[in-house]
Amino acid sequence: AANRKRRGRLGGRPPAFDRNAYKQRNTVERCINKLKQWRGLATRYDKTATIYLAGLHLAAIFIWSAR
Repeated sequence: AANRKRRGRLGGRPPAFDRNAYKQRNTVERCINKLKQWRGLATRYDKTATIYLAGLHLAAIFIWSAR
């Protein structure tokens, strides 16, 4: 831990570990990975932002309803 503190941001894992922030970040990353399984969202085939956003909402609804 002392070596990581001495090296600063280059020292690897931060000396102060916030468990709640890590849990929230993990939840967001897992959600993004589930959304990437939708081919249209992952490859961005839609030309307009509104259609892409509509597809994002549809995917989110399907993921949420599958819980």
